[in-house]
Amino acid sequence: MAQATLSEGPSMAYTPASALVIVAHPDDIEFSCAGTIARWVQAGCRVGYVLCTSGEVGISQAGMTRQRAGEIREAEQRAAASRLGVQTVVFLRQPDGLLEATLELRKMLVREIRRFRPEVVVAGDPTIVWAGEDYINHPDHRAAATAALDATFPAAGQPNLFEELEAEGLRAHKPRKVYVTAWEKSDVLISIDATIDDKIEALKAHSSQLGEWDPGPRIREWAAELAKGLEMSYAEAFRVVTLVPDDQWEKTQGEVLPI
Repeated sequence: MAQATLSEGPSMAYTPASALVIVAHPDDIEFSCAGTIARWVQAGCRVGYVLCTSGEVGISQAGMTRQRAGEIREAEQRAAASRLGVQTVVFLRQPDGLLEATLELRKMLVREIRRFRPEVVVAGDPTIVWAGEDYINHPDHRAAATAALDATFPAAGQPNLFEELEAEGLRAHKPRKVYVTAWEKSDVLISIDATIDDKIEALKAHSSQLGEWDPGPRIREWAAELAKGLEMSYAEAFRVVTLVPDDQWEKTQGEVLPI
């Protein structure tokens, strides 16, 4: 992994007032960024989750139906969110395993961004295909990431795009920053020293995916590797894009910003 240019330890923490996390499946958040989410929630951030699918093809058991699997995985995701203090969890219920970054999905995500009006959007990296020697990044992950970024900029902040959403009382909203969860080429590393146990406990809510596996040792190993050489023990990595300069954000809270 390329050396990050900024590390956020406890003494220099940035905490947004609100954050919306957009992913493909239940458990994607817990694997990628739940330590950071826990840290933000504990500091007073209002957080919401948007799941593009319900993960309904993700339980490989004899006799398991997609409907029942979706119910199980939605319940697990709500439990995982609750363990971190996140109360807003939205399921778009797009087809698991067949997700595409369509204009329809983009509009759905624009609706949720305009509804929630987050300071920060957290999403995946659509460019990651090869992810080590034993894994190819799931096509749903790439589709959800593409749709999330396209919805965040410029669509959500463009008043004349999807203007019919105004009939639902949803005005254009341009988020301040985008945090892209990064496996490599990150530019921000966030300390999760104080919240790694919360991350692990949230992940354990996904019992249909974990089986008898205890994720704690591996999660700690991965997070320690990211934190190596820094003044922290455990980290999560992001690529951060600032869409609205900090000084402008403070002056334009609640306004529709030009693209």
